Amino acid sequence: HVQLVESGGGSVQPGGSLKLSCVASVVIYRRYCMGWFRQAPGKERERVAHIDSDGLTTIADSMKGRATISLDNAKKTLYLQMNSLKPEDTAMYYCAARKFGYCVYNPQAFAYWGQGTQVTVS
Repeated sequence: HVQLVESGGGSVQPGGSLKLSCVASVVIYRRYCMGWFRQAPGKERERVAHIDSDGLTTIADSMKGRATISLDNAKKTLYLQMNSLKPEDTAMYYCAARKFGYCVYNPQAFAYWGQGTQVTVS
């Protein structure tokens, strides 16, 4: 069982930056697909960024050029650096782990979730 704990959310002005962190209870390097998702009130959960077990990263079109996903293997920590934030980026951001190393983007394919960290841009 994987436990995930996010942090780093907060309130920023448009154009600002935030770096989210997600600490895992187990070694995730080369074992899991890790992803960041977000969900705004009244909207479906959507993907933001993923990193697979080989280190290949993908960024959703909505965040392309503004977000970077990375993994610190020693710290068992996943990061999401977000720049040039917009009001439409306001949402609860979740870290998730998929037991298989390759990534799919459907949230239902991820078995493990953190509690979320709120990002507000206004």
